[in-house]
Amino acid sequence: MSEGAETTRYKTLKSVLNVLAEILIRNKRGLIGLLILSVPLAMAIAPQLIAPYDPWKTVDDSFLPPSPKHLLGTNDVGQDIFSELVYGARISLFVGFAAAISAVFLGTLIGLIGGYYGGVVDEVLTSFTDVMLLIPVLPFMILLAAMMGQGYINMIIIISIFAWPSVARLVKAQVMSLRERGYVEAARAIGVSNWRIMMHHILPQLLPLLTAFVVLRIGGAMIAEASLSFLGLGDPTQKSWGTMIYWANSSGALSSGLWWWITAPGIMITISVLGFTQIGYAIEEYVNPRLRGRV
Repeated sequence: MSEGAETTRYKTLKSVLNVLAEILIRNKRGLIGLLILSVPLAMAIAPQLIAPYDPWKTVDDSFLPPSPKHLLGTNDVGQDIFSELVYGARISLFVGFAAAISAVFLGTLIGLIGGYYGGVVDEVLTSFTDVMLLIPVLPFMILLAAMMGQGYINMIIIISIFAWPSVARLVKAQVMSLRERGYVEAARAIGVSNWRIMMHHILPQLLPLLTAFVVLRIGGAMIAEASLSFLGLGDPTQKSWGTMIYWANSSGALSSGLWWWITAPGIMITISVLGFTQIGYAIEEYVNPRLRGRV
């Protein structure tokens, strides 16, 4: 790779980061979303500084109610629920980020190729995308999860498989517009390869939109993880908000009146989804100025 190409990529990345920082600070929705996410992000980054106990160790009697010693009580094996909640943020957010990034990567690749080349290539990729959009997602996710086995890596793969089609359609529409621009035609006229045009002339123009796609899909991926975990298809060896709800339900938390055991992770999932949604909308407002007047 040439030094000029590296410099161009560095400048593009720096520009995107500067724009993202500006959106989060100056946009009302972006700032609210960032403030909302400060709690779950702090839990994920430094759980050992927030959690009072090791979430995998029995620290007291089982089914204790909330108290100053145990803010959310203890579970069926005497583990501190608040500590579980804090450490659970790491896996839940990791699955959300990884699945969203993977889905946007797949959707961008397919949309970029189909939108740029058109013709038979576009028809084949569009037909495949349409088929994926028609598939009932939840039943097939459950089926794949049962076939692939438990584990959060498998869960990331499964969520990614069903989350990319809508991204591909939107990316394709943008690429079809960008491929007709003058600078693309000029690059093509001087013999620049198609792959280089896509990577260096078209893809950088999509980065703000792709960032919005990633942020907006993190919340959906987290909900998908919680849904699969609630059905017993999550990773039982890891602490996540989804597995907390699963174990609470399996242990009869609601019938025993231990509503806080299920409510706490549910609230954290809701808060995280709300925060990512607000930031995603703020980025969309930047990408599409027509949306700013609707806020």
